[in-house]
Amino acid sequence: MKSRCENPKEKSYPDYGGRGIGICERWRQSFTAFLEDMGERPSPGHSLDRIDPDGDYEPSNARWATRKQQASNRSTVVYLTANGKTMHLQDWARELGCAPAAITQRLRLGWSVERAVTTPPRKVNWPRRHGG
Repeated sequence: MKSRCENPKEKSYPDYGGRGIGICERWRQSFTAFLEDMGERPSPGHSLDRIDPDGDYEPSNARWATRKQQASNRSTVVYLTANGKTMHLQDWARELGCAPAAITQRLRLGWSVERAVTTPPRKVNWPRRHGG
């Protein structure tokens, strides 16, 4: 965390400190304070994550998260709202039973978000092959 945010020579610095992501003073000054606020890492599969990917590392914006949780929390992730419900595009696709690309294509064609995430996918009846 410190290296990504404060060391310009760090490989990932441009994605963190280079774009303004900082660390609260309490954590910058004391690992003990960080540990008091965050607790021990729950498992080797967890790492430190910011809830708001554009916010700083601080108690109200940090959590221990799995890789899957972190992948869903990137600033490039697309969230869609329909019928008062907001979900990640991939979760809408899973719920609808289609590929995420199908929803993306519907939106590109000018469908409303509500229609794109609630219209069931078409069933395609491919001709059967005979012989073999």
